[in-house]
Amino acid sequence: MAWLDQLLTTFYNAKWQVTPGQAIYYREIVGNAFGLGSALFGLRRSAWAWPVGIVGNVLLFTVFMGQAIGNDQGTPLYGQASRQVFFVATSVYGWWRWRRNSTRTHGIAVTPHWASPGQRAVFVPAALAAVVLCFFVFRAVGAGFPAPWWYYLADSWIFVGSILATYAMARGWVEFWLCWIAVDLVGVPELLHFRYYPSAILYAVYAAFVIWGFVVWLRISRAESGPRLSAPAPAAA
Repeated sequence: MAWLDQLLTTFYNAKWQVTPGQAIYYREIVGNAFGLGSALFGLRRSAWAWPVGIVGNVLLFTVFMGQAIGNDQGTPLYGQASRQVFFVATSVYGWWRWRRNSTRTHGIAVTPHWASPGQRAVFVPAALAAVVLCFFVFRAVGAGFPAPWWYYLADSWIFVGSILATYAMARGWVEFWLCWIAVDLVGVPELLHFRYYPSAILYAVYAAFVIWGFVVWLRISRAESGPRLSAPAPAAA
């Protein structure tokens, strides 16, 4: 359908030219709005978190690739872009799993609880090793786009931290909210530095949201009992 192709092309290219050398694509704003919506559904443990999150992830992937796919925004953020791919893959499974769990347990998709000391002893060293590995991978991939060393380290943590947070919620661990806070503390300054302003604003808003989410899940973990269901997290932006 020609009209649909034209509509999608127009939306893809639509941008706000802030300065002669800086543009903000509307798909970044829309993608982040879907990301926040996904997080809100996730807080309520609703399966709608998944399809809403997938839309946001696809849009943000096209944004964070930056100059690598012809955007005006500049330096590609490979860690940010890579985690969108990871979130889409997780969301397909998560949507199916949460819906199945909800059917089996009268609407309860996952029961929040703390990770055990043994589990923390495994995933903390694994995450540190993954950050080091991603640092060298992202630096090699991004060799054609000059950037300071700390950019690759920050992007590596954002990527690994996002995966860790997603896995933690997949297991129903309350710690996943704390992990997102750590990701936001790095993500906001990085996005501001590279002028991804809508995403930086969302990260700042999301930081306050995850504190609220942590309190809610903490209360649920104390109030609810019964079998612990494992399901992955919604794909937050």
